[in-house]
Amino acid sequence: MNFRIEALSPDQFRALFDLSDEELAARNACRRIAVDSSGAPCRVSLEAAEEGEELILLHSAHQTVASPYRASHAIYVRRDVEQAQPAINEVPKVILSRLISLRGFDAAGMMIHAEVTEGENVPATLATILEDPAVEYVHLHFAKAGCFAASAKRAA
Repeated sequence: MNFRIEALSPDQFRALFDLSDEELAARNACRRIAVDSSGAPCRVSLEAAEEGEELILLHSAHQTVASPYRASHAIYVRRDVEQAQPAINEVPKVILSRLISLRGFDAAGMMIHAEVTEGENVPATLATILEDPAVEYVHLHFAKAGCFAASAKRAA
């Protein structure tokens, strides 16, 4: 089953970089500087931030449907990056290099599949989950921290 991973749009985050630290704190967010290239994966570019790069760490709702699985968590976004557009069946390195939780949801926003796998196994796991016609979309989470990484849907 073919899939496409979808990054978050940068539009909802651009203005955050112009806010003061106090204004960010009022929005449950804060400014961070990446200390290395291993710990701050951007949900817009689907790449790890480089050492010294400015990021915003914020609370973000990623599962906004009216169901018991409505969810949000902390995410990082980098300044002035373009939205990643992975090709069909392409998995970004930031996902391939981590332990990933995959959660398949139906049209009502109910979780009907859940798997945890090493990133290198994500392509096969995604394909298997999406073979179930009841699955509308899959959320990928960085399993150790539990935070949202990206979503995936069937691709033609």
